[in-house]
Amino acid sequence: MVRPQLVSGMLRVASYNICKSVGTDLRRRPDRVLAVLGELDADVVALQEVDRRFGARASVLSPDSIVAETSFKPVRFGVRPDSLGWHGNALLIGRDVEVLSHRRLELPSFEPRGAILADLRVRGTAIRVLGMHLGLLGLWRRRQARAVLMTLEALEEPLPTVMMGDLNEWTLGGGCLAMFAKHHHVAVPGQSFHSRRPIATLDRIITSLDLRVEDAGVHVSAKSRVASDHLPVWASITSAGPAAAAQRHHVARTSWT
Repeated sequence: MVRPQLVSGMLRVASYNICKSVGTDLRRRPDRVLAVLGELDADVVALQEVDRRFGARASVLSPDSIVAETSFKPVRFGVRPDSLGWHGNALLIGRDVEVLSHRRLELPSFEPRGAILADLRVRGTAIRVLGMHLGLLGLWRRRQARAVLMTLEALEEPLPTVMMGDLNEWTLGGGCLAMFAKHHHVAVPGQSFHSRRPIATLDRIITSLDLRVEDAGVHVSAKSRVASDHLPVWASITSAGPAAAAQRHHVARTSWT
């Protein structure tokens, strides 16, 4: 079994529901999303609603344009030739970030939902990143959270872990958030929806106990106000130290039934 590794230095992550590149003016403009991504000084970005829902489920962001117009490269999760993600979830990583492994997760749902998971090496340190977009119904969000947590618990190689995405959870202290908070830190970057006049904290970043969120926030700019109906959220993360790593390593496995 691989022992958990401590994150060296600061890691910056972000999550962004791009709403299939349809902006608040109801125009589909992938170039505006790419411009917002260019504003994010992040090592890893989890995206939601990247692929169209029907037909070939083609990505609204081409891999070539991502590489050409941003500092990121995409991790390919799509099972179809024109898809970039899995149930709309995609992951972008910095050019110097190495993919150690990646997989798709099926989630229980009333509507099609999934999550993506990748083990990455960032500046010599291994970290696990999970991107998700949970359902609109509270019962199914809790079932999906349980599936995510059980998947993480079943993995043999423990790593410092970041989970992020659009949780669709309006409740600040209950619902699926309470399940994640039982053995993880749930960051509260701020209100991210609706981008024109934010009133809800729907987009979240969640870390394992061996990580510390030093700072977190919502990326607000003239471009992000119009590119999607969600604003990107971000967090700067570092190691919480050996004691916290040991605490996480010895947390009893929990039944999520």
